[in-house]
Amino acid sequence: MKPLIEGLHHVTALGTTAQRNVDFYAGVLGLRLVKKTINFDAPEVYHLYYGDEAGSPGTIMTFFPYGDMPRGRKGPGQLTYTAFSIPQDALRFWMDRLIALGIPFEGPSQRFSEMVLRLEDYDGMGVELVTAAADPRPGRASGSIPAEYAVRGFHSVTLHESLADPTIALLAGTMQHQVIAQEGDRTRLSSGSGGPGAWIDVLHTPGAPRSFQGAGSVHHVAFNTASDATQLEIREALLSAGMQVTPVLDRNYFHSVYFREPGRILFEIATAPPGFTADEPLNALGGSLKLPAWEEPNRSRIEAGLEAFTVNTF
Repeated sequence: MKPLIEGLHHVTALGTTAQRNVDFYAGVLGLRLVKKTINFDAPEVYHLYYGDEAGSPGTIMTFFPYGDMPRGRKGPGQLTYTAFSIPQDALRFWMDRLIALGIPFEGPSQRFSEMVLRLEDYDGMGVELVTAAADPRPGRASGSIPAEYAVRGFHSVTLHESLADPTIALLAGTMQHQVIAQEGDRTRLSSGSGGPGAWIDVLHTPGAPRSFQGAGSVHHVAFNTASDATQLEIREALLSAGMQVTPVLDRNYFHSVYFREPGRILFEIATAPPGFTADEPLNALGGSLKLPAWEEPNRSRIEAGLEAFTVNTF
């Protein structure tokens, strides 16, 4: 039977200014801005989506840039590092690039069989670049980043937990992941067909100061499911397992349900369709502000209140 969860869909985080956010994710990392819309629950705030050329599930990093917001703190109860996959021979390129752009990093260090560069975005969000031996996803040339060295999409995410076993049990049970590796306090699980974009690391750090949310914090992580039907099936399974799951919500580019895992990190199950070409052609993704239908009458007011920014490639 085909698994209901097929890997990561997206990660959503909080930031300060839109320009700083775009400069890092489109400029430094070379991701494509695939959608410029608003937070459906706070229309005065952008919702910016980055990813590969089409914004494929497993490549999508999204942000709510709230402007003047205090920084959060990493720790248990939070997704602390979002890792992006790079080719094995791209490590030197990315080290040289980060040095040239004045971005501090740690490493390279070895984790399992891979090499890791650890850094933070301009708002302090944890980012990793990880060499992956077998990632067939194509790279996207951007600015001075050639396609052969470009980010491929997500590698994995790290869930920071003071009690790891309940989260691992949920992932390995109802959420159909498999434990594939363990190294010290880090347990790696995989979903779907596995590989980069399907990995979740659970980091067990009992006694560490608990996190709090702010700029540079991840708001939630979304898992990919193939259709509305598979989403309803996994929702019922989660409810049967005692999770408090929201009704299905229409996010225009996917449908979503949300719940908190035992360590209180917010999880989402998001559908692959309809995707980001639902309201823009592929060659124009991210080119204009897209609003949900109920906010179209307020377009002039919303646009006037949003920060202007430009997409720069380095």
